[in-house]
Amino acid sequence: MKYGKLLNEADMTKARDAFYLLDKNPDGTPRIFFENAGGSLRLKAAADCFHKLDMIPDCDGRKHPLAVELKNLVHKAEDDVRVIFNVKGGSIATGLTASQLMFSMVETVVKNIPGTNVVTTVLEHPSSYDSSEHFAETTGKELRVAPSDMLTGGCEVDAICDLIDENTCLLNVMYASNISGAIMDIPAIVKKARSIKPDIYITIDAVQHAPHAVMDLSELDIDGINFAPYKFFGVRGFGVAWLSDRLSVLPHARLTQKPENFWGLGSDAPAQYAMISSILDYVCSFADNKNGTRREKFVEGMTKLELQERALLHYMLEGTANVPGLRHIEGVTVYNDNQDLTRRDLILAIGFDNLTPTQATAEYVKRGIVVFDRVDTSLYSVRMLHSFGLKGIVRVSPLHCHNLDDVETYLKVTQELTKL
Repeated sequence: MKYGKLLNEADMTKARDAFYLLDKNPDGTPRIFFENAGGSLRLKAAADCFHKLDMIPDCDGRKHPLAVELKNLVHKAEDDVRVIFNVKGGSIATGLTASQLMFSMVETVVKNIPGTNVVTTVLEHPSSYDSSEHFAETTGKELRVAPSDMLTGGCEVDAICDLIDENTCLLNVMYASNISGAIMDIPAIVKKARSIKPDIYITIDAVQHAPHAVMDLSELDIDGINFAPYKFFGVRGFGVAWLSDRLSVLPHARLTQKPENFWGLGSDAPAQYAMISSILDYVCSFADNKNGTRREKFVEGMTKLELQERALLHYMLEGTANVPGLRHIEGVTVYNDNQDLTRRDLILAIGFDNLTPTQATAEYVKRGIVVFDRVDTSLYSVRMLHSFGLKGIVRVSPLHCHNLDDVETYLKVTQELTKL
């Protein structure tokens, strides 16, 4: 469905009821939160689950019943991480942030695997780009950087893989851009990279993409992938990664008596793990097939949410019967406006003829709509923006729980801003 499909009334009601502060500030004043690429609306079940379990003082390493129950929640969540990616085996690593884990994965590969170069892209989040740059430099390896594509807002397969040769030790690439929303063709990238160097290590940053679409790595030979639960409807303070069998046993910081493939340091946080499972419970609740496997229900539920977001993206671009879309509002430019919506997450980069991104963002907030100005004075934006020939954008990032009323309100405010 190239233009997506809106959730039915019952599912839409369920989605809107499932999140805290969907249409208001903590003080009760109304607002629309279109900044989910920077954080995320909080799933009530995830936040409640976390707070309930975090009050329990018991250590999950003990033998009494409550401690065993807590450890079982940890194991269930590790299985659920594999459900998200559709992978088996390997190891699960956690940390305070997904960025921390990306640095750990990149360091482990670049320091231990022979080669003369590391390949990444200009669009990477600093955790991916800077880790690739830093560890390439400290090990005397060349950093090769694939350029962005002005039309799609992403990095194309050939632009990335043309940089790979028999001496590339690591390919580090993101699943989707947090600036343009462009989805990289990961299956094609992985296939071509391995045709050039079969034993290349491949790590993927899925932080931006994980909350928006189904991922299936079952037939992709990758070595590491991370995501951030707080951007996937969850709470802050936790990052998660899956590591392949061969990456997980490379030399890394670990307790000496732990297994070679173990990446945990310190005690588990069962509340954080259980929070992940509550997110999967929510996604699976949208599946009509209640008897399927957890993966089957997750895929069906996530597909519905993905199609809902694609439909919202279509209406934001083209408008409704009541208001024109961003493509048709005079004085507004949609950047990296790939016509193929199947290659885009629900993130829009726009500009105004009469306002700077920072001015426009402030005007949106005055009118109860939260967006974000990505500008080239920010270390989190400058490299990506300059690759597109831009100094700044207004980034607009709704979530599947938003509806057409939210979209129309946003578009009407956007029209208003063009007349300031």
